[in-house]
Amino acid sequence: MASRRPILLNAFDMNTVGHISHGLWRHPRDRSTEYKRLPYWLELARTLERGLFDGLFLADVTGVYDVWGGNADAALRDAIQLPINDPSVLVGAMASVTRQLGFGITATIAAETPHAFARRMSTLDHLSEGRIGWNIVTGFLDSSARARGDTATAGHDQRYDRADEFMSLVYQLWESSWDDDAVIADRARGIYTDPAKVRPIRHEGEFYRLDAVHPCEPSPQRTPLLFQAGASARGTAFAARHAEVVFVPNQGLQATAAVVQKLRAAMAEAGRPPADARFVTTLQVVVGRTESEARERHEDYRRYARPEAGLVQFSSAIGVDLSRHGLDDPVTGGSADAIQSSVASLQRQSAAPTVRQLLAQMPLGGRHTPVVGTPAQIADEIEAWVDEAGVDGFNLVRTVSPEGLEDFVELVVPELQRRGLHKRAYAEGSWREKIFGRARVRPPAVHAARQPHATP
Repeated sequence: MASRRPILLNAFDMNTVGHISHGLWRHPRDRSTEYKRLPYWLELARTLERGLFDGLFLADVTGVYDVWGGNADAALRDAIQLPINDPSVLVGAMASVTRQLGFGITATIAAETPHAFARRMSTLDHLSEGRIGWNIVTGFLDSSARARGDTATAGHDQRYDRADEFMSLVYQLWESSWDDDAVIADRARGIYTDPAKVRPIRHEGEFYRLDAVHPCEPSPQRTPLLFQAGASARGTAFAARHAEVVFVPNQGLQATAAVVQKLRAAMAEAGRPPADARFVTTLQVVVGRTESEARERHEDYRRYARPEAGLVQFSSAIGVDLSRHGLDDPVTGGSADAIQSSVASLQRQSAAPTVRQLLAQMPLGGRHTPVVGTPAQIADEIEAWVDEAGVDGFNLVRTVSPEGLEDFVELVVPELQRRGLHKRAYAEGSWREKIFGRARVRPPAVHAARQPHATP
């Protein structure tokens, strides 16, 4: 047991009241309404580092869930990722009270410009001393497009075409604009940077034009650790080219194993070796010292959960207004431009689920089936996922905050350590080095980031 590779373990959260477990903000012990205050986040970061978590992964959206009923009223009433604040501004403060914890930030390509975004990520990589990661998303909400001045989100595959061009540009800014030794900081001669070792990036493409020097000197990782989740054929091809940590939707052991195998094969076709990426899935846990205590806690949480709010979010995920469905109406179809893993989840079921059945799949307000049990039972489940599904780790979905994570750190982490499934100390170095080894502070030579002028 002691020789097996420890799992990757991230807390999955959002700079908002209600992330995925909708309604649990109403629980008397939940503190997520404090999301606007730094002490809440600083305490969370310290808890995660005490539990030797690899990172805090912060999801984000730049629009609102307004497919249900054609407006955002339900999202506002139930705090369905609304209100929501920018996740990136939290990193500097949390990095200042931790030494090892990584910070993964979701940023939507459609809402960003390459030059400004590359600058922001380099700044955060400097401030965290190499502990920043980026979850690459293309965006799917029409409400987000309208907020940018567009009429609707671009088609699914076109979003990935734009993303490939965006990636080429930020790679060039991070990796090619400055030489490693451009900064000399020569006080005697009064020269901070050698101009001969800095060059502008010039580009004129289908979606972007750029003629600029990257404004930041090289950060510890240069390119942040890259996260991505893509279930469609186009998304899989994008992940095979860019992702270092791939989020795989939790579809059950066998179905998730098949997705992991498909992604590994796609990466091999893209010329990347099997060890070039890690695969993580979502996991929601309710733990107790005894099985009865865990069940009682689960039932306690269920009393506050709002499955109906989960259905509102799912409406936007599949692009279908489910407010027009009766409880026993089947849910079929789904937009080709929506989240394809959510659309596919309907197709995997033997018969089209009804609205009533979808609600039953959301016991804690989101489409996750929680693992409920003792630390040993939770560890058994984690071990099964590693051995049978081939995943390397998990994004731990928030329940009651911060209670759920504190319980996991106190009760489950020691059991995982006993089985050799969780680290007993952090490795040194950047976030990329902690995951892949000391020789990998930057993406490897075969990665697209190190071939910035190659066109996809």
